[in-house]
Amino acid sequence: MTTRFFTNSSENTLLKKFSGIFEHNPDIERFDALIGYLRASGYFAIRPHLDKVPQIRLLVGINVDEIMEQYHQKGRLFLADAGRAMREFRDGLSSDIAAARYTLDVEKGILQFAGDVASKKIEIRAHPTKRLHAKIYLFIPKGFNEHKPGSVITGSSNLTAAGLGVDEVGSNYEFNVLSHDYQDVKFASDEFEKLWAEGVHVLPKVVSDITQKSHLRDDLSPFELYIKLLIEFFGPAIEYDPNSETDLPEGFMRLAYQMDAVKQGFLMLQRHHGFFLSDVVGLGKTIIAVLIAKKFFYHNGFPAHLSRVLVVAPPALLDGWQRTLDKFDLQYVELHSSGSLHKIRQPDRFDLVIVDEAHKFRNDTAESYDELQRICKTPTRRRLKDNLLARKKVILVSATPLNNRPNDIRNLVGLFQDLKDSTLEVSNLQHFFARRQKEYEQALKAPTIQATRHEVARIYEEVRNRVVKPLTIRRTRTDLTESELYASDLDAQGIRFPAVKGPHKLLYRLSPALEVLYDNTLSALSSGLTYNRYRAIGHLTQEKKHKYQNADRLSSQLAQIMKVLLLKRLDSSFHAFTQSLMRFQQATWAMVKMFASGKIFIAPALNVSEYIVEEREDELEAKILELQESDPTLEICKPDEFDPTFLPGLKADLEKLNALVEAWKEVDEDPKLDEFLVRLKTDLLNPSINHAAKVKAGSPRLVVFSESKETTNYLKVELAKHGFKSVLTIDSSNRKEQMTVVRANFDANVPLEAKTKGGEQQADDYQIIISTEVLAEGVNLHRANVIVNYDTPWNSTRLMQRIGRVNRIGSTASQVHVFNFFPTAQVDEGIELQRKAIAKLQAFHSALGEDSQIYSTEEEVTNFGLFEAAELIEDRDETLAYLDELRKFRSSNPDRFREIRNLPLRARVGRKDRHRSGHTLTYIRNHRRDAFYYSNSGEVPEELSFVEAARIFKAVAGEKAVPLHEQHHDHVNAAIAQFKETLQQEAAIGQVVDHQMGPNESKALRFLAVFINHPTLATDEEKFLLRAAQAAIKKATFARLQRDLNALEKAHKKTPLQASTLLDKTLEILRRFPLQDNVDEQVEDARGGLSTAELAPSIILSESFAL
Repeated sequence: MTTRFFTNSSENTLLKKFSGIFEHNPDIERFDALIGYLRASGYFAIRPHLDKVPQIRLLVGINVDEIMEQYHQKGRLFLADAGRAMREFRDGLSSDIAAARYTLDVEKGILQFAGDVASKKIEIRAHPTKRLHAKIYLFIPKGFNEHKPGSVITGSSNLTAAGLGVDEVGSNYEFNVLSHDYQDVKFASDEFEKLWAEGVHVLPKVVSDITQKSHLRDDLSPFELYIKLLIEFFGPAIEYDPNSETDLPEGFMRLAYQMDAVKQGFLMLQRHHGFFLSDVVGLGKTIIAVLIAKKFFYHNGFPAHLSRVLVVAPPALLDGWQRTLDKFDLQYVELHSSGSLHKIRQPDRFDLVIVDEAHKFRNDTAESYDELQRICKTPTRRRLKDNLLARKKVILVSATPLNNRPNDIRNLVGLFQDLKDSTLEVSNLQHFFARRQKEYEQALKAPTIQATRHEVARIYEEVRNRVVKPLTIRRTRTDLTESELYASDLDAQGIRFPAVKGPHKLLYRLSPALEVLYDNTLSALSSGLTYNRYRAIGHLTQEKKHKYQNADRLSSQLAQIMKVLLLKRLDSSFHAFTQSLMRFQQATWAMVKMFASGKIFIAPALNVSEYIVEEREDELEAKILELQESDPTLEICKPDEFDPTFLPGLKADLEKLNALVEAWKEVDEDPKLDEFLVRLKTDLLNPSINHAAKVKAGSPRLVVFSESKETTNYLKVELAKHGFKSVLTIDSSNRKEQMTVVRANFDANVPLEAKTKGGEQQADDYQIIISTEVLAEGVNLHRANVIVNYDTPWNSTRLMQRIGRVNRIGSTASQVHVFNFFPTAQVDEGIELQRKAIAKLQAFHSALGEDSQIYSTEEEVTNFGLFEAAELIEDRDETLAYLDELRKFRSSNPDRFREIRNLPLRARVGRKDRHRSGHTLTYIRNHRRDAFYYSNSGEVPEELSFVEAARIFKAVAGEKAVPLHEQHHDHVNAAIAQFKETLQQEAAIGQVVDHQMGPNESKALRFLAVFINHPTLATDEEKFLLRAAQAAIKKATFARLQRDLNALEKAHKKTPLQASTLLDKTLEILRRFPLQDNVDEQVEDARGGLSTAELAPSIILSESFAL
C-alpha cells in the first residue's frame, strides 16, 4: 500500500524524499524551509542538491515559551523582541556547531553553509514571536502554477542530521507527509511568506562570526591551546585569593598553599562527599581542616541551618584540636577520641566528620571501623531543596594514605563512598580493589625483593592515579618550594623550611664478649624459642579449643608480638631488654609450675604470672571461678588437656631463658649510652648544628625518641648522673599533665611573653626531652632542630613522623639533623664497621619476619632508611608546577588569559613534530573523569596521565600551527570510542558484580529474601527495612552488614530458632545501621543524579602532529 506519509524508517527518510524531488525536478528555483531550529551540522547532507537552486530561504523559530514565561514573571506583556530572536539564533547555531558529529564531512558542510550565507545563496530570518512547531519544506519550480505545482513536505522533521534520517546517525522517528497538490503548496507558500515578512534578517556576518568563534577556526597557536588545556583541567583551582579566608585568628599566617587547600578540599566535599587531607607532616593539616570546616559551615544552608562538626582523633591529639578550634572560634563542634565512638548518639546531628590519623581505621573488621562507618554513612538532618536528606561529608586527615595494603585504602575510601556506586571514574571500587589486592598478594610471593618492589610500585601507581589522587590533597615541602607562587608567599612571610640532614650514624661498638652474647641472643629470639607461654590456647585439645575462636591464629599472633617486642627491646637498650627478658622468664616459669601443680589457669584478663610467682594460686582459682559465669574465656585446665608438645617446649624455653637472663645480668657495660654521652658534648648540643644553642648560649634543645618507657626512664637517670639535669621524659602516663611544660619549652609557636594574664609563654626549664611515641604525632617541638632516634625507626613513615615534630612551620633553623643509633663490632676499619652494622640490621629484619603485626612487608625497608639520605627526600607533585605556570600567565597577561579561557571546547591545532608525526593527542572529559588519549592509526589509543599529556601539549609563545593531518578526525573519534569502551567496561563490571555477588553478599541477600518473600511473617514496614538492607549490600555501603547477617544465619544453623525470633534478631542487626535513611528515594544519590548525557564524553581539545 502506498502512502504520502513517511517516518524515517528503513529507506523512507526525509533525505530520500529531498533527493527524489530535486533529482526529478531540475527546474526548482526556490527552496523555502520553515523550521523550529537550525542545525548547520545537517546541512552537508542536502548541500549537493542545492547547487542549482537560485534561492534558498530558511525561517527559524525561537523558544518563545521560555521567553514569555520570563516576561510573565516580570509582569510584562511579550510582543516581539528582535534582539532576543537574534541572540536565540546565535546561541542555537553555536550550540549546534559545538555538538555536531566530529567528522570531516560535517565540518565541511558547516563551512559550506557559512560560505553560502556569505555569498547570499542562503537567506536566513529568525521569527521574533513564534515557536515554529510545524516544519514546512517548499520546493517551488520555475513557472509555479496549478499545472506545475511543485512540492511541500510538512511534519515533525527539523533540518538536522537526525531529522533528515542521515545514514549512520541515530535517526529520529518522525511523522511527515509529502504533497504535490497545488492548493496545499500554495497555502503553505502563502503562510511562509507572511511569516517571512515578520522575520528578523540574519546578516551573513552573524553566521561568519559564529563559525569563526567555533572550534572550526584555524588561527590558534600551539601555545594558546596549551594554556587552554591548563585552564580546562584546573577549573576553579585557578582562582587564588589570598584573602578568601579573612577571619584567621591572631598569630596565624594566611598562607597561599593552605588557602588553596581550603578551596580544593571544599570542592572535593561537594563532588565526592569526602577526601584525604594528606599534606606531609608539619604543614598544618589541622589548620586547613578547621578552615574547610568553617567554610563549610557558612556554605551549608547557613543561617537557616547551623552545621555541626564531629572531630575524631587519638586521645593524645584532642588537646591540640581543642586549642585550635578555640582560637578559630568554630562553633557547634564535638570532639571524641577514636576509642569512644560507641558513646556518640544521634549521628544524624553532624554534617561534617573530621577524622585525624585516619589510617588507624584501615581495618574494616574492627569494631571501631564499623562504628565510624555507620556515623559517616548516616545522613544529616538537613533537607535539600528537593526534600532529600543531605549526605554527610568526611575529611580523613592522614599523612600516609598510601602506606597501606590496597584493601586498607579501600576501607578508608568506604567511609564516605559506596564501594559499588562511587563518584569516581571507577564506579565499582569493590571489584577494582579486589583485583589490586590479589595482584598485591601475588607480588609479595615474587622470587626477588626487586621483583616485589617493582610490582608493588606498579599496583600503587594504578591505585594512586585512579582512586587516591582524585580524592587527595597532598603537598610536600618540595612542592611548596618549587612553586613560584607558594615559595614567594612563604618568603614574604619569613617562612623557611629547614633542610633535613642525615640520618647521621651513631655507631656503638660491642666488645667481643658482648657481641657474642648479642648475636646469640638475637639468634635465640628469632629461631631458638617456641614462645609456648603465649601459645597456650593453640595447644589445647580440640574439644577444649573450640570455645576460643581462631585459637591457632590468635596464639601464633600473640607469640609473634612477644618475639617482636623482645627484639625491639634489645635494639632499644640493654636495660629495657633485660627487664622484658626477666618478665618473659618469670611468665614461662609460672606456667611450668602450674603444670607441676596439675592446674593450668587460662585467664587473658588476669595477671596469672603474678599470682603464681607470689604463690597466690588459691586466690587465683577462686577469682577465676567467680568470673567464669560472665567471661567464658576463663578456664582451669589439666595437663592432659594440652597436646604432648606443649610442656616440653615450655621447659626448653625456660632453660634457654634462664641462661640468657643470667648472662645479661652479668653485663655491666652499656656502649650505646657511652656513645650517647660522648656525642651530647661533641655533636648533639654543639652550637655548630644545634640551632637553639646558637641563638641563646646555654639553652640548646634536643629531642630523643624511644619506643620503650623503660629506656626513657633509664636515660633520664643516667644523664642526671653525668650532669644533665634539665631533662624531661614523656610517656603515656604523664603526657596529658606535662603538655603545658612541653609546649613552653619546645614549641616555637608559643609566644616569648604571655599576651594575656596566665597565658602561655616560652620557658627554658628543659633542654632535652626524651619521649616514647606519644609525642611522635600532632605535637610541635620545633624550638629544637636535632633529633636522636635512640632505637631504630624501622620504616620511613615512622622516621618522617618523628622528624615532622621539629620540621614545622615556624621553625627558624636552617637545618634539621637526624641521628640514628646502630650496633656494630669493635673493628677499626670504617667500611667494615658499617658492614657489620648493616649485617646486624639485616638480622633484625629477618627476625621480625614478613608476618610481623607491627611492621608489615609493604612498608619498604631499604637498609631501613637509615644509611641513605634518599629515604628522606619528599616526592613532588608536578601538577602544581603547571597550576603555578597558569596563575603566573594570568597575572602577567590578564586580557589574553580571558581570551583563551573563552575559546570554545573542541579547540584544536596542528603542530610540527617529526618524532610524533601522524599522532593525535586528545583531551576528553565527562562529569566523572578527565582523560587524555594518544592516538595513531591502526592502534588502540594509549591513555596518558595529565602530567604526561601536559608535557606533550606544552609549547612556547610564537610557535606556529600547521594544518591538521588527514587522520585527525579518525584519531579523535578513536579516542572517544576508547573512552566510551572504558566506561562500558566499568559499567559491565558493576552489573556482573551486582547480579553475581561474592559468596558473602549473595548469602546475606538470600537470607533477607526469605523474610521478604514470606507472605505473613514481616510487616510492610519491616519489609521496607529488609529491602533497604539488600540495597545497601548491593552498593557495598557498609562493610559489616553482610558479615553480621551471615554470622546470625550460621548460628541459626547450629542452634535453630523459631522464624519470628530469627526475624527479630535480623531486624535488631539492621536497626544498628542507618538503612531507612539510605534508600534511594530519601537520600541524595552518591553520583549527584548524573544523567546519561552528563556521563557522555565531551571533546575538550586536541592536537595533531605532522612532519
